Amino acid sequence: MLKDKGSLDIERFNEVVFKGDSLQIDATIVDRVTKSFQFLKEFSENKVIYGVNTGFGPMAQYKIQDSERNQLQYNLIRSHASGTGKPIDPQCVKASMLARLNTLCLGNSGVHVSVIHLMTELINRDITPLIFEHGGVGASGDLVQLAHLALVLIGEGEVFYKGELKPTKEVFETENLTPIKVYLREGLALMNGTSVMTGVGLVNTINTRKLLNWAVIASSAINEIVQAYDDHLSCELNESKKHKGQQKIASLMRDHLKDSMLTRKREQHLYKDNNGVTVFEEKVQEYYSLRCVPQILGPVLDTLNHTEKILIEEINSANDNPIVNVEKQTVYHGGNFHGDYVSLEMDKLKLVITKMTMLAERQLNYLLNPKLNDCLPAFVNLAKLGLNFGMQGVQFTATSTTAENQMLSNSMYVHSIPNNNDNQDIVSMGTNAALITKKVIENSFEVIAIELITIIQAIEYLKVQDKVSSKTKEMYDAIRELVPIFTEDVVMYPFVNKVKDYITNH
Repeated sequence: MLKDKGSLDIERFNEVVFKGDSLQIDATIVDRVTKSFQFLKEFSENKVIYGVNTGFGPMAQYKIQDSERNQLQYNLIRSHASGTGKPIDPQCVKASMLARLNTLCLGNSGVHVSVIHLMTELINRDITPLIFEHGGVGASGDLVQLAHLALVLIGEGEVFYKGELKPTKEVFETENLTPIKVYLREGLALMNGTSVMTGVGLVNTINTRKLLNWAVIASSAINEIVQAYDDHLSCELNESKKHKGQQKIASLMRDHLKDSMLTRKREQHLYKDNNGVTVFEEKVQEYYSLRCVPQILGPVLDTLNHTEKILIEEINSANDNPIVNVEKQTVYHGGNFHGDYVSLEMDKLKLVITKMTMLAERQLNYLLNPKLNDCLPAFVNLAKLGLNFGMQGVQFTATSTTAENQMLSNSMYVHSIPNNNDNQDIVSMGTNAALITKKVIENSFEVIAIELITIIQAIEYLKVQDKVSSKTKEMYDAIRELVPIFTEDVVMYPFVNKVKDYITNH
């Protein structure tokens, strides 16, 4: 239920967007929104209020006649429903709708309560507007993308309904839904905000947390496969550095490996009489991709936690313009629609996800190169070397995808281009930042899927299924259900896609 201001947390967001829970609108919200609408209606009768009785953007200098006010809103919606490119996937659109709904429920927007009711019905019935990726500059909010949402609310445009793209009018008739009418400023209030970049951004944080979990699992399992010394994960070493993320990752890995029969204690092998040794045959320390996992994934976790905090603050904020304040009996004009907070966090998030992908790619390379790991055949090939290729082919995919992430991790936050007759002279590009981050996350799941398949092949070759930790065995069994033991070469892409789908949803 949506009730209290600022009460939408990541758990409730996850329940609605990922698990399909229904929303209920409390009577206090209906009352709050109604009072906001009535106040703005009366307040704007003899005052100049942007977007109520003026044009928009650089056209705000033009006074709009009372008889044309409603048409102004319809014109705004239709003219700005101009997105292009690929459709944003329905889950992210649903997240964006929830973000916009939550903002409007704060009572700072002056919309008619019918907007709240219809948006709630669309979310609960899984009717998601067709919204395109291209179009938002993230300064006056997600104007273009949110225009496509507004277009559906007035009964026009197209929606995804039961897996198909259909005209809104047809679906509304089927579901017995009535489009909203414009009463005052419903067009601008729906469009002028950061809800698409925020909704997509929060989906990104949830998926990043899944991705990070799998990265910890993979990193732990590789330490087992090569029988690494475990002191680089020790509480004493990692708490001698004060970063919470590093300490948490090390703790998770220690927990993962607590019942492993493969990781080794340094004091049992190297902290004893070695006077007669001049060259150590085994590594004294592991490569960085194994030994420095807490120091590499720690910043990922810290960044993710901070990003989630900022986005939860944003989704619970009034982020349109102007802001209606019933308590103070006035209207404030400003720039709460500007998406810099979200844009910056998305850039930071995609940067650390790319580093996490780079770690997975280096760990994969370590497993595939016998000169590095000293315990596995080339490309973890379980068949005849030379005749068969093992994991050689999929390494190209992992390397290529990692390289794409490195390119995509460049900043959108600092790529402002003035537009709108220079009214929007510095913009956030937050929508682009969120959508690019989404792509980086999808790519990362592919790389880690390839890494996990390689790990279970390595466990198969070494015959250590009964010696790995219980958590690694659980992962091994889950992936083995999807990927059979292959000693002869097989077509790999179906298995990579199966594992990617599994880890994305678990």
